[in-house]
Amino acid sequence: MSTTTPTVRPLTTRDADALVEAAVRAADRLGVTGSVTVLDAGGHLLGFRRDDAAVLISGETSTRKAHTALLLDSPTADLVELVRPDGLFHTLPTALDRPLLFLAGGVPLHRDGRLVGAIGYGGGAPEQDHRIAVAARDEAELI
Repeated sequence: MSTTTPTVRPLTTRDADALVEAAVRAADRLGVTGSVTVLDAGGHLLGFRRDDAAVLISGETSTRKAHTALLLDSPTADLVELVRPDGLFHTLPTALDRPLLFLAGGVPLHRDGRLVGAIGYGGGAPEQDHRIAVAARDEAELI
């Protein structure tokens, strides 16, 4: 008897476009300008948008938040305490070639229980960025 692992549809550019647009709508509702980044399961860029009025660094922060959420398969809001000086991961932010960013605003994306990518938002206060990323994920039905 052969067992096969069910195939999970990967995150697509169409998914990324929907996530970016959902994040823009969520940010507009909160009055936040910033940047949104969508990565696939391999960490490759699938979608990106920076509002015209957003600070330039928001592009970098949204990308690093998405990357961090992807690598650790966890919302970055849940990881902030772990990198404090007495935290379990206190050296992790600088231990890798590509620095991670432990600020709220990065959220992993799952389909059928499997990790398919991540979204990151940067530009507002950390709790706003988290709300925007979660709203985009929920609207796109990628939990």
